[in-house]
Amino acid sequence: MHTDPIADMITRIRNAAQASKESVDIPASKVKMDIADILMREGYIKGYKVIEDGKQGLIRVNLKYLNSRHVITGIERVSKPGRRVYKKAEEIQQVRKGLGISIVSTSSGIMADHKARANHVGGEELIRVW
Repeated sequence: MHTDPIADMITRIRNAAQASKESVDIPASKVKMDIADILMREGYIKGYKVIEDGKQGLIRVNLKYLNSRHVITGIERVSKPGRRVYKKAEEIQQVRKGLGISIVSTSSGIMADHKARANHVGGEELIRVW
């Protein structure tokens, strides 16, 4: 049983990247699909597709490599079930001086940090990726 499905997702991505896997399967949910979509748009993964298995479904994430090194050098969970981290729009900081992104769950949906600051919406900081 997984108590934190988002942490499970990023752990699967991190482990697959360390093992130089082409893709990794993750149990599907709307939040995880939104996170995968942001990672794809920001250039951290090649893409993803949803595979229906008659149950929950799977998200197959295709990992991206550059010169045989994974594009994601670091990925960490910020807000956890035991300690939620909420930030106002002006409090959301850049990750690695703009070389990374922070994924934020806002009232307008899940979005990257730069989009949240541009739309002047704050929310729960889920993940930092660089």
